[in-house]
Amino acid sequence: MTTIASNKRASFDYALGGHYEAGLVLTGAEVKSVKTGHASLKGAFVTVKGSELYLTNALIPRYAHAHRDTEHEDSRPRKLLLRKREIRSLIGKSKTEGLTLVPIRLYTKKQLVKLEFAVGKGKKAFDKRQDLGKREAKRRIERALRS
Repeated sequence: MTTIASNKRASFDYALGGHYEAGLVLTGAEVKSVKTGHASLKGAFVTVKGSELYLTNALIPRYAHAHRDTEHEDSRPRKLLLRKREIRSLIGKSKTEGLTLVPIRLYTKKQLVKLEFAVGKGKKAFDKRQDLGKREAKRRIERALRS
C-alpha cells in the first residue's frame, strides 16, 4: 500500500473514532493523476447525499498526458464505495450524534485507489491547547532521558 495523500490536520482538528476504508469512483485520467501523486485532501470532507457518501473538496488535478477535450473538474464530489450496512450506520452517526466523517489518507491497494476516513468529533480550542501541552511535555521528557 502506497500512501498518495494524507490529511495531517485531521488528528489536530478532530477527535477521531472508528476508521473505515472505501473505494472511489474515478475516471481513468483521475486514476493516473492520483497514482502519480497529484492529489490533496487538504480541506476535504465526506458528505451524505441521499443514501450515498461522497468525498467533497478533494483536489485531483488534470493528468498531464490526458486528452484535453474531456471536461475535468479538480474538486468535484467523488462517490465512495462501501457496503450498505456501513453506509447506513455512518449516516446515522453523522446525523444523530453530530459526528463528522473526516478523510485521513488516500492510497493504492494493488491496482485500486482507496480512501481511509474516520468518524470524528470536532475539538474545541482548549482541547487543542491541551494536546499541544501534552506533546511538549512528552518531548521534554524524551530530551531529558537522552541527555
